[in-house]
Amino acid sequence: MIIRKLSAVFGFFCVFSAAQETQIDTVYIFDRQLKGAAKTQSVQRISAENFQRTSTNLSETLRFQTSVFIKENGRGMVSSPSFRGTTAQQTAFVWNGINVNSVFLGQGDINNLGLLGYDEIVVKPGGGSVRYGSGAIGGSIHLNNQLSFRKGFSSELFGEIASFGTINSSWKTAFSRDNLSVNISASHLESNNDYEVAEKLYKNTNGQYTNTVLSTGFGYRIGSSNKFFLQSQFFDGHQHFPIFSENQIRTKYATRSSRNIINWNYQQKSIENDLKIALLEENFNYFANKDQPKSSGGTANTFLIKEDFYYQIARNFSLNVLGEFQNIRGQGYRSGIHNAKRTVFSAAGLLSYQPTESVFFEAGVKKELIENYEAPLLLSFGTRWHPAEFYTLKLNTSRNFRAPSFNDLYWQPGGNLLLKPETSWQAELSQEIKFKNYRISATPFFIDIVDMIRWLPSEGGMWTPVNTNRVRSFGVEAAMGYNQKWQDHFVKFNIGYAYTHSQNLETKKQLQYVPFQKVFGTVEYGWRDFGIYFQGMYNGLTYTTSDESNENALQPYFVLNTGVFTTVFKHYKMGFKINNLTNQVYETTSFYPLPKRNFAFNFNINL
Repeated sequence: MIIRKLSAVFGFFCVFSAAQETQIDTVYIFDRQLKGAAKTQSVQRISAENFQRTSTNLSETLRFQTSVFIKENGRGMVSSPSFRGTTAQQTAFVWNGINVNSVFLGQGDINNLGLLGYDEIVVKPGGGSVRYGSGAIGGSIHLNNQLSFRKGFSSELFGEIASFGTINSSWKTAFSRDNLSVNISASHLESNNDYEVAEKLYKNTNGQYTNTVLSTGFGYRIGSSNKFFLQSQFFDGHQHFPIFSENQIRTKYATRSSRNIINWNYQQKSIENDLKIALLEENFNYFANKDQPKSSGGTANTFLIKEDFYYQIARNFSLNVLGEFQNIRGQGYRSGIHNAKRTVFSAAGLLSYQPTESVFFEAGVKKELIENYEAPLLLSFGTRWHPAEFYTLKLNTSRNFRAPSFNDLYWQPGGNLLLKPETSWQAELSQEIKFKNYRISATPFFIDIVDMIRWLPSEGGMWTPVNTNRVRSFGVEAAMGYNQKWQDHFVKFNIGYAYTHSQNLETKKQLQYVPFQKVFGTVEYGWRDFGIYFQGMYNGLTYTTSDESNENALQPYFVLNTGVFTTVFKHYKMGFKINNLTNQVYETTSFYPLPKRNFAFNFNINL
């Protein structure tokens, strides 16, 4: 029904768009700090075309295409990332330049962020608190939209039908001329999610989920210097948490969020100023019995002003000044959180120096003033050396932090108002070699975290958050890529490897849900309008308890996906994919196996 409706709307726009001229001009990217971060840190970009072809949700995209470990409580359920041996709370989710981690949990649930409403996903391992604030200790995941001028009219319809009663669809349309740009998109995902894993005597009962995302973008420019933008996103999602017995009470979780940004960008000669005013709202409700009124919940509102001023002082000197004000208010339901509030003001400066074409330096400092407790002084330093066309060396080090969340401070019973923020030092050294059609990179890293916040049982048996751990992580991330075209053929592959040793220095044990090794990659071959790909992921031994129990650990596993795709009449694409081709039994969280072999068919109409 959804696809038929979208097709009718799409048909109207296709007729209209046939008469439009397409003239590519300015493409505006809202997260301008990401460009600066990429100069001294490794960054991986995943295009919309890529994740439409190979993945149904954001968890799958990150699991099979990046070094990030994804802990998922069953397909489509609560899902959290781990960068370089850190936790989900130490990962920043950034939507168009704005940190959107939950103020209650201090993290983002990957499966409640949508996927098809974005133009690209960017993964940046390594610290970034000077640019992106609290939570950017292990890395950041950027959900980006773009607005273009002078591109005429375009529309795109995507649909997917998959195993377990899964329907995934999205529609995007855009119109732009010299001074005006408008984007509208809508996506809907639903699944019965009733898969079985006989080897584990497991059936994913009460595992259905659904979510809808609506996004709009509006841009207007006056002359060549001033641009005004409005970006909005609305998300509505429902997850029914799996049960292990038919006699168990069925639960569910509902979340709703809205994000709105008004953006003014001024650019002229040596000056660029970017001002954002944002209003963010998150709302969640938990139902201990899905047929009864909610058991707990909460609503939070964030008002934010973010100033980003860039000045090219001289040919090889530049200054970037960042200022941000946040006013956050939260109200819980049956959680002990009543009228919680937080006011944050931060100021940062980044000084860049490029003495030659091959050498670049950047140093940054940031101070946050946070209501009711002291935040650390944050520092960063990065350099890039490009002595030859084929070789690049990057060095980055920084001090980062995470502020306690509302749940950490105010949840009752258990909240702890005496918590200190987590702080960390990190360093990474990245080397990249490009030779003809090959690209090879290796990035050793080191992270030292102090005052990690953990919820632990007290003497009376009540769970409460405390600053306990000192964690030290080190390892290496490596990648190799190849891309070759000749006549009507093309071949490309990307393979990545990550080794991570993340140790609690008090117990000398590896942290829970941090695999020692991960290998991932995609190989693709195409001939004319036909293509085939194979996508694999190996996950090494992963402890699930703090005592390194092999009995309870997730044993190593390898998962292989494959798919074919073709283009018909230039604007019409179709694809078929087989997930978990070898029927591997595997878990990313204890007791919640993910599906065995399953199938999906998708189509894409793009004009």
